[in-house]
Amino acid sequence: MKNILLLASALTLATLTACTNEPAQTLSGLNPAKFETTINEKPVKLYTLTNAAGMEVCITNVGGRIVSIMVPDKDGKMQDVVLGYDNAAQYADYENSPSDFGAAIGRYANRIKDGKLVIDGDTIQLPQNNVGHCLHGGPTGWQYQVYEVKENTDSTLTLVMHSPDGDNNFPGNVEATVVYKLTADNAIDITYSATTDKKTVINMTNHAYFNLNGDPTQNIENHVLYINADNYTPSDSTFMTTGEIAPVKDTPMDFLTAHPVGDCVNNFDLVSIKNANGYDHNWCLNTYADGKGNDSIVAASLMSPVTGICVEVYTDEPGIQVYSGNFLDGTVTGKNGKVYKKHAAICLETQHYPDSPNKPQWPSAFLAPGETYHSHCIYKFSVKK
Repeated sequence: MKNILLLASALTLATLTACTNEPAQTLSGLNPAKFETTINEKPVKLYTLTNAAGMEVCITNVGGRIVSIMVPDKDGKMQDVVLGYDNAAQYADYENSPSDFGAAIGRYANRIKDGKLVIDGDTIQLPQNNVGHCLHGGPTGWQYQVYEVKENTDSTLTLVMHSPDGDNNFPGNVEATVVYKLTADNAIDITYSATTDKKTVINMTNHAYFNLNGDPTQNIENHVLYINADNYTPSDSTFMTTGEIAPVKDTPMDFLTAHPVGDCVNNFDLVSIKNANGYDHNWCLNTYADGKGNDSIVAASLMSPVTGICVEVYTDEPGIQVYSGNFLDGTVTGKNGKVYKKHAAICLETQHYPDSPNKPQWPSAFLAPGETYHSHCIYKFSVKK
């Protein structure tokens, strides 16, 4: 009789669960139901990638954003190592909850000076949404738009952005594709491509905010950072590159020998760090030479001594923007009710140099009809005990 009652209870529970039609939570504790909605008449969902090693990556097609990354620490405990929100609405709300958390940024990652773009002699005025400059494609860049889901498997998500001519005043009808692949060896392999019907500029990246401590209330100043770069591009008080390429040697910008971010992130003796209130700079990668990047060599790495979690970055891009969460100020509440304060995370954004369209001496970010833009980035996770 007891077994019959237990079976009946189990069947009742299963029936109730099926009737509510609520998806189970992800390993990272996200409720997919909070992402199932329609934004600008386009369907939005949460997509979960997994591998045999137990790693989980959750992505929403709002802005092509990585919402969570679950990886094992040195004790085998799974940790969520990126900042973000637990619902689609906050990601899409650029007016009340502006953020770049985990986004596939476009059309142009980083800044374009004064929002001015000159193409074949014609000057185009872009939005000036950051200290007089155009940042991350303007106030309604792709991080706030909905990507179309083209393909989804257990380990791969392919997203497409159809960006019309005049999107944030950028020229050309652009079709851009972002492919996220979770590999068997705990790497997130990201491939970007794009085409256009008018000459334009393209510079895509991922804007994941990493905290490898697994707890954003513990800042990232303890994280050990390595950057494979002899030079960087100094910036002025408006965070804009000056056009100079300067050596990192004997400066707080030198991470050729890995050391904690906190060693120099508050060293305002260097004007460029003072201007940015920390690190928010582009490094010129040694892995790029003669117009070509080598994505088989480590461009940068980051490691938490608390969890032992390490991420290595590989890319074919000429630069990497490192941002140490300088303007997180405790006003943003993210997943699990955690408040994000200054230096709660660090970003490793592989891309062309900021304001490349206005600095012809740097690798070009222009894209013409008949050409295909391509960019590749890998975030490979491991543990150091």
